[in-house]
Amino acid sequence: MTQVEGERWVIASSNAGKLAEFRDLLGDAGPTCVPQQQLGVVDAEETGLSFIENALLKARHAAQATGLPALADDSGLCVDALDGAPGLYSARYAGGHGDAGANIAKLLAALAARPGTDRRARFVAVIAWLRHPLDPQPVVAQGVWQGRILGHPRGAGGFGYDPVFQPDGHDCSAAELAPALKNRLSHRGQALAALRRQLLDLA
Repeated sequence: MTQVEGERWVIASSNAGKLAEFRDLLGDAGPTCVPQQQLGVVDAEETGLSFIENALLKARHAAQATGLPALADDSGLCVDALDGAPGLYSARYAGGHGDAGANIAKLLAALAARPGTDRRARFVAVIAWLRHPLDPQPVVAQGVWQGRILGHPRGAGGFGYDPVFQPDGHDCSAAELAPALKNRLSHRGQALAALRRQLLDLA
């Protein structure tokens, strides 16, 4: 990201797991990324009806509050047998925002009630970058990580639904992958790599 070296960006998230992944994925060669909480910015209300809409809402909110270029992601787990649920509501699937244990329990219960159904699923991430809150041409990228839902949680790494998500081509859960490998394969890693390519094209 040569063209943004030395810049400060605000990361429009308060999710500790996401922030750690962004730090690892962006590395040291790009912009200085500051979590919005450090700048006194509260989470935006996610009123969009798609991952793209919510990513743009969050980025615009952070850019407006700070005057900095803003990077935001909206992501979730989409399960075929549940018609794409939990989807946009992945973080609050069981009611409380960010209660991973309760969300996983509800997901496994919902699939247990559907014996014999396919357990195919995918993580989806959309990342939006705005130069300023009124940016008419935001840079948007998407990543999709295909896999299936396990019958029970495995592994202590990652966050969210990682313990019950088995990526295609692997015999372990996302929570059992080494962090560097997970970041390379994941929906968020794919989306950020695509965003980097687009930003380089703008240079």
